[in-house]
Amino acid sequence: MLVGVSTGVFGSAVATGVFLFTQGLGSASWNVASNVQGAVMERALGKSIMPALHGFFSIGTVIGAGLGALAAHMGLPLQYHYLLMGLIIVGTVLYSSRFYGEDFSRTPRTSSGPSLSRAWKEPQTVLLGILVLGMALAEGAAGDWVALALADGYGTSEATGAVGYGVFVTAMTLTRLLSGDLILRLGRVIMIRASAICAFVGVLIFAFGHNLPLAFAALVVWGIGAALTFPLAMSAASDDPLHSATRVAVVSTIGYGAFLGGPPLLGLLAGAIGLLPALGSISLLIVLAFMLSKNTAGYPQDEKRTDN
Repeated sequence: MLVGVSTGVFGSAVATGVFLFTQGLGSASWNVASNVQGAVMERALGKSIMPALHGFFSIGTVIGAGLGALAAHMGLPLQYHYLLMGLIIVGTVLYSSRFYGEDFSRTPRTSSGPSLSRAWKEPQTVLLGILVLGMALAEGAAGDWVALALADGYGTSEATGAVGYGVFVTAMTLTRLLSGDLILRLGRVIMIRASAICAFVGVLIFAFGHNLPLAFAALVVWGIGAALTFPLAMSAASDDPLHSATRVAVVSTIGYGAFLGGPPLLGLLAGAIGLLPALGSISLLIVLAFMLSKNTAGYPQDEKRTDN
Protein backbone atom coordinates (compact mmCIF):
# COMPACT_ATOMS: atom_id res chain seq x y z
CA MET A 1 0.00 0.00 0.00
CA LEU A 2 2.75 2.43 0.97
CA VAL A 3 4.55 1.90 -2.35
CA GLY A 4 1.61 3.48 -4.13
CA VAL A 5 1.33 6.28 -1.58
CA SER A 6 5.03 7.11 -1.81
CA THR A 7 4.90 7.11 -5.61
CA GLY A 8 1.55 8.73 -6.27
CA VAL A 9 1.34 11.19 -3.40
CA PHE A 10 4.85 12.09 -2.29
CA GLY A 11 6.72 11.32 -5.50
CA SER A 12 9.73 10.20 -3.46
CA ALA A 13 12.05 7.67 -5.06
CA VAL A 14 13.79 7.06 -1.72
CA ALA A 15 10.52 6.31 0.09
CA THR A 16 9.40 4.09 -2.77
CA GLY A 17 12.65 2.15 -2.56
CA VAL A 18 12.28 1.70 1.22
CA PHE A 19 8.70 0.45 0.91
CA LEU A 20 9.59 -1.86 -1.98
CA PHE A 21 12.29 -3.31 0.29
CA THR A 22 9.78 -3.91 3.10
CA GLN A 23 7.34 -5.37 0.59
CA GLY A 24 10.06 -7.81 -0.44
CA LEU A 25 10.70 -8.76 3.19
CA GLY A 26 7.02 -9.52 3.69
CA SER A 27 6.73 -11.49 0.46
CA ALA A 28 9.81 -13.56 1.29
CA SER A 29 8.54 -14.40 4.79
CA TRP A 30 5.16 -15.34 3.38
CA ASN A 31 6.84 -17.47 0.72
CA VAL A 32 8.71 -19.56 3.29
CA ALA A 33 5.71 -19.90 5.61
CA SER A 34 3.30 -20.90 2.85
CA ASN A 35 5.67 -23.51 1.41
CA VAL A 36 6.26 -25.00 4.85
CA GLN A 37 2.50 -25.10 5.44
CA GLY A 38 2.03 -26.73 2.04
CA ALA A 39 4.44 -29.47 3.10
CA VAL A 40 2.45 -29.96 6.32
CA MET A 41 -0.69 -30.43 4.22
CA GLU A 42 1.10 -32.89 1.95
CA ARG A 43 2.12 -35.03 4.91
CA ALA A 44 -1.39 -34.92 6.37
CA LEU A 45 -3.11 -35.80 3.09
CA GLY A 46 -0.54 -38.30 1.87
CA LYS A 47 -0.51 -36.84 -1.63
CA SER A 48 1.50 -34.34 -3.67
CA ILE A 49 -0.31 -30.99 -3.58
CA MET A 50 2.61 -28.54 -3.66
CA PRO A 51 2.51 -28.18 -7.46
CA ALA A 52 -1.22 -27.40 -7.30
CA LEU A 53 -0.58 -24.76 -4.63
CA HIS A 54 2.04 -23.18 -6.87
CA GLY A 55 -0.47 -23.43 -9.70
CA PHE A 56 -2.76 -21.12 -7.77
CA PHE A 57 0.23 -18.83 -7.29
CA SER A 58 0.53 -18.74 -11.09
CA ILE A 59 -3.18 -17.98 -11.39
CA GLY A 60 -2.67 -15.12 -8.94
CA THR A 61 0.08 -13.62 -11.09
CA VAL A 62 -2.21 -13.70 -14.13
CA ILE A 63 -5.08 -12.13 -12.17
CA GLY A 64 -2.71 -9.48 -10.78
CA ALA A 65 -1.44 -8.63 -14.24
CA GLY A 66 -5.00 -8.42 -15.52
CA LEU A 67 -6.09 -6.14 -12.68
CA GLY A 68 -3.06 -3.95 -13.26
CA ALA A 69 -3.88 -3.67 -16.95
CA LEU A 70 -7.49 -2.85 -16.12
CA ALA A 71 -6.46 -0.18 -13.61
CA ALA A 72 -4.14 1.37 -16.19
CA HIS A 73 -6.89 1.31 -18.81
CA MET A 74 -9.29 3.05 -16.40
CA GLY A 75 -6.67 5.63 -15.47
CA LEU A 76 -6.86 4.66 -11.80
CA PRO A 77 -4.21 6.59 -9.83
CA LEU A 78 -1.37 4.40 -8.63
CA GLN A 79 -1.92 5.11 -4.94
CA TYR A 80 -5.54 3.93 -5.12
CA HIS A 81 -4.59 0.83 -7.06
CA TYR A 82 -1.92 -0.12 -4.50
CA LEU A 83 -4.25 0.69 -1.61
CA LEU A 84 -6.97 -1.57 -3.00
CA MET A 85 -4.58 -4.41 -3.76
CA GLY A 86 -2.94 -4.06 -0.35
CA LEU A 87 -6.27 -4.34 1.43
CA ILE A 88 -7.21 -7.41 -0.62
CA ILE A 89 -3.86 -9.08 0.07
CA VAL A 90 -3.89 -8.33 3.80
CA GLY A 91 -7.47 -9.51 4.15
CA THR A 92 -6.78 -12.72 2.21
CA VAL A 93 -3.65 -13.55 4.23
CA LEU A 94 -5.29 -12.81 7.59
CA TYR A 95 -8.24 -15.01 6.71
CA SER A 96 -6.26 -17.94 5.26
CA SER A 97 -3.56 -17.94 7.96
CA ARG A 98 -6.20 -18.92 10.52
CA PHE A 99 -6.08 -22.39 9.01
CA TYR A 100 -2.31 -22.76 9.30
CA GLY A 101 -1.08 -25.35 11.79
CA GLU A 102 2.15 -26.82 13.12
CA ASP A 103 3.24 -30.37 12.31
CA PHE A 104 4.88 -32.32 15.12
CA SER A 105 4.20 -35.72 13.60
CA ARG A 106 7.75 -36.78 12.82
CA THR A 107 10.31 -34.99 14.93
CA PRO A 108 9.90 -33.33 18.33
CA ARG A 109 10.72 -29.64 18.27
CA THR A 110 13.22 -28.43 20.82
CA SER A 111 13.29 -24.98 22.34
CA SER A 112 16.13 -23.71 20.22
CA GLY A 113 15.25 -25.26 16.86
CA PRO A 114 17.56 -25.68 13.89
CA SER A 115 19.64 -22.69 12.83
CA LEU A 116 19.62 -21.04 9.43
CA SER A 117 23.41 -21.07 9.33
CA ARG A 118 23.40 -24.84 9.66
CA ALA A 119 21.04 -25.16 6.70
CA TRP A 120 23.45 -23.09 4.59
CA LYS A 121 26.18 -25.63 5.43
CA GLU A 122 24.17 -28.64 4.24
CA PRO A 123 25.44 -29.59 0.76
CA GLN A 124 22.12 -31.17 -0.24
CA THR A 125 20.17 -28.04 0.67
CA VAL A 126 22.53 -25.81 -1.30
CA LEU A 127 22.36 -28.17 -4.29
CA LEU A 128 18.57 -28.05 -4.10
CA GLY A 129 18.85 -24.28 -4.28
CA ILE A 130 21.09 -24.48 -7.35
CA LEU A 131 18.62 -26.89 -8.95
CA VAL A 132 15.84 -24.36 -8.37
CA LEU A 133 18.08 -21.56 -9.62
CA GLY A 134 18.49 -23.20 -13.01
CA MET A 135 14.85 -23.97 -13.56
CA ALA A 136 13.66 -20.68 -12.04
CA LEU A 137 15.73 -18.91 -14.67
CA ALA A 138 13.96 -20.98 -17.32
CA GLU A 139 10.65 -19.82 -15.86
CA GLY A 140 11.62 -16.21 -15.22
CA ALA A 141 13.25 -15.71 -18.61
CA ALA A 142 9.94 -16.54 -20.27
CA GLY A 143 8.17 -13.87 -18.25
CA ASP A 144 10.82 -11.26 -19.00
CA TRP A 145 11.77 -11.99 -22.59
CA VAL A 146 9.35 -14.25 -24.49
CA ALA A 147 6.98 -11.47 -25.58
CA LEU A 148 9.90 -9.34 -26.78
CA ALA A 149 11.57 -12.32 -28.44
CA LEU A 150 8.42 -13.07 -30.42
CA ALA A 151 8.05 -9.44 -31.44
CA ASP A 152 11.69 -8.81 -32.36
CA GLY A 153 13.13 -12.25 -33.07
CA TYR A 154 10.13 -13.58 -34.97
CA GLY A 155 8.89 -10.26 -36.37
CA THR A 156 5.42 -10.48 -34.84
CA SER A 157 3.30 -7.80 -33.18
CA GLU A 158 3.48 -6.97 -29.49
CA ALA A 159 -0.01 -8.42 -29.08
CA THR A 160 1.18 -11.74 -30.50
CA GLY A 161 4.10 -11.62 -28.10
CA ALA A 162 1.71 -11.19 -25.19
CA VAL A 163 -0.37 -14.13 -26.42
CA GLY A 164 2.78 -16.23 -26.59
CA TYR A 165 3.57 -15.55 -22.96
CA GLY A 166 -0.04 -16.37 -22.11
CA VAL A 167 0.41 -19.75 -23.80
CA PHE A 168 3.49 -20.40 -21.68
CA VAL A 169 1.80 -19.42 -18.40
CA THR A 170 -1.30 -21.47 -19.22
CA ALA A 171 0.77 -24.58 -19.93
CA MET A 172 2.72 -24.11 -16.71
CA THR A 173 -0.37 -23.50 -14.59
CA LEU A 174 -2.30 -26.49 -15.94
CA THR A 175 0.71 -28.75 -15.40
CA ARG A 176 0.93 -27.66 -11.78
CA LEU A 177 -2.76 -28.16 -11.17
CA LEU A 178 -3.08 -31.57 -12.84
CA SER A 179 0.18 -33.39 -12.08
CA GLY A 180 -0.38 -34.52 -8.47
CA ASP A 181 -1.29 -38.16 -9.16
CA LEU A 182 1.51 -38.56 -11.69
CA ILE A 183 4.05 -37.29 -9.15
CA LEU A 184 2.84 -39.87 -6.63
CA ARG A 185 3.28 -42.67 -9.16
CA LEU A 186 6.64 -41.65 -10.59
CA GLY A 187 8.30 -39.77 -7.73
CA ARG A 188 9.98 -36.38 -7.54
CA VAL A 189 13.29 -37.35 -9.16
CA ILE A 190 11.76 -38.82 -12.32
CA MET A 191 9.31 -35.95 -12.64
CA ILE A 192 12.04 -33.32 -12.34
CA ARG A 193 14.17 -35.13 -14.90
CA ALA A 194 11.21 -35.30 -17.28
CA SER A 195 10.53 -31.62 -16.61
CA ALA A 196 14.13 -30.71 -17.37
CA ILE A 197 13.99 -32.62 -20.66
CA CYS A 198 10.78 -30.81 -21.66
CA ALA A 199 12.21 -27.42 -20.71
CA PHE A 200 15.47 -28.17 -22.56
CA VAL A 201 13.64 -29.15 -25.76
CA GLY A 202 11.20 -26.25 -25.53
CA VAL A 203 13.87 -23.61 -24.97
CA LEU A 204 16.07 -24.82 -27.82
CA ILE A 205 13.19 -25.10 -30.32
CA PHE A 206 11.95 -21.65 -29.37
CA ALA A 207 15.43 -20.15 -29.64
CA PHE A 208 16.53 -21.80 -32.87
CA GLY A 209 13.38 -23.10 -34.61
CA HIS A 210 12.74 -19.88 -36.59
CA ASN A 211 9.15 -20.89 -37.26
CA LEU A 212 6.26 -19.13 -35.53
CA PRO A 213 3.82 -22.07 -35.15
CA LEU A 214 6.73 -24.21 -33.95
CA ALA A 215 7.66 -21.47 -31.50
CA PHE A 216 4.18 -21.54 -29.97
CA ALA A 217 4.35 -25.32 -29.66
CA ALA A 218 7.76 -24.91 -28.03
CA LEU A 219 6.27 -22.49 -25.50
CA VAL A 220 3.79 -25.18 -24.44
CA VAL A 221 6.60 -27.71 -23.95
CA TRP A 222 8.74 -25.09 -22.21
CA GLY A 223 5.88 -24.19 -19.86
CA ILE A 224 5.26 -27.84 -18.99
CA GLY A 225 8.96 -28.28 -18.27
CA ALA A 226 9.26 -25.19 -16.08
CA ALA A 227 6.19 -25.95 -13.97
CA LEU A 228 7.17 -28.55 -11.39
CA THR A 229 10.78 -28.10 -10.30
CA PHE A 230 10.20 -25.20 -7.91
CA PRO A 231 7.29 -26.79 -5.99
CA LEU A 232 8.89 -30.24 -5.91
CA ALA A 233 12.14 -28.79 -4.59
CA MET A 234 10.14 -27.00 -1.89
CA SER A 235 8.57 -30.34 -0.95
CA ALA A 236 12.00 -31.94 -0.75
CA ALA A 237 13.33 -29.15 1.45
CA SER A 238 10.30 -29.54 3.73
CA ASP A 239 10.47 -33.33 4.19
CA ASP A 240 11.64 -33.00 7.79
CA PRO A 241 9.23 -30.71 9.70
CA LEU A 242 11.96 -29.77 12.20
CA HIS A 243 14.23 -28.38 9.47
CA SER A 244 11.67 -27.35 6.87
CA ALA A 245 11.61 -23.60 7.59
CA THR A 246 15.37 -23.10 7.44
CA ARG A 247 15.84 -25.32 4.41
CA VAL A 248 13.00 -23.70 2.49
CA ALA A 249 14.52 -20.30 3.32
CA VAL A 250 17.90 -21.34 1.90
CA VAL A 251 16.47 -22.99 -1.23
CA SER A 252 14.19 -20.01 -1.87
CA THR A 253 17.01 -17.51 -1.41
CA ILE A 254 19.24 -19.28 -3.93
CA GLY A 255 16.41 -19.94 -6.35
CA TYR A 256 15.11 -16.38 -6.36
CA GLY A 257 18.57 -15.26 -7.34
CA ALA A 258 17.47 -16.25 -10.86
CA PHE A 259 14.69 -13.66 -10.80
CA LEU A 260 17.06 -11.02 -9.44
CA GLY A 261 20.13 -11.55 -11.61
CA GLY A 262 18.73 -13.47 -14.56
CA PRO A 263 16.99 -10.68 -16.51
CA PRO A 264 19.90 -8.21 -16.58
CA LEU A 265 22.45 -10.94 -17.36
CA LEU A 266 20.33 -12.26 -20.21
CA GLY A 267 19.89 -8.69 -21.42
CA LEU A 268 23.65 -8.18 -21.52
CA LEU A 269 24.13 -11.49 -23.30
CA ALA A 270 21.37 -10.61 -25.78
CA GLY A 271 23.18 -7.38 -26.60
CA ALA A 272 26.21 -9.41 -27.61
CA ILE A 273 24.74 -12.43 -29.41
CA GLY A 274 21.05 -11.64 -29.93
CA LEU A 275 17.97 -12.31 -27.81
CA LEU A 276 16.99 -15.71 -29.19
CA PRO A 277 20.49 -17.24 -28.82
CA ALA A 278 20.68 -15.72 -25.33
CA LEU A 279 17.48 -17.52 -24.39
CA GLY A 280 18.97 -20.69 -25.85
CA SER A 281 21.84 -20.43 -23.36
CA ILE A 282 19.37 -21.19 -20.55
CA SER A 283 19.54 -24.80 -21.70
CA LEU A 284 22.93 -25.12 -20.00
CA LEU A 285 21.42 -24.45 -16.58
CA ILE A 286 18.55 -26.81 -17.37
CA VAL A 287 21.10 -29.58 -17.95
CA LEU A 288 22.61 -28.74 -14.57
CA ALA A 289 19.16 -29.02 -12.98
CA PHE A 290 18.72 -32.45 -14.56
CA MET A 291 22.03 -33.58 -13.08
CA LEU A 292 21.04 -32.35 -9.60
CA SER A 293 17.58 -33.92 -9.61
CA LYS A 294 18.60 -36.79 -7.31
CA ASN A 295 18.82 -34.28 -4.45
CA THR A 296 15.01 -34.13 -4.34
CA ALA A 297 14.77 -37.77 -3.27
CA GLY A 298 14.97 -36.82 0.41
CA TYR A 299 17.42 -36.28 3.26
CA PRO A 300 18.60 -39.73 4.37
CA GLN A 301 20.66 -38.24 7.17
CA ASP A 302 17.48 -36.96 8.87
CA GLU A 303 16.54 -40.52 9.81
CA LYS A 304 19.65 -40.81 11.97
CA ARG A 305 19.78 -37.27 13.35
CA THR A 306 18.74 -36.82 16.95
CA ASP A 307 20.02 -33.30 17.52
CA ASN A 308 19.55 -29.98 15.77
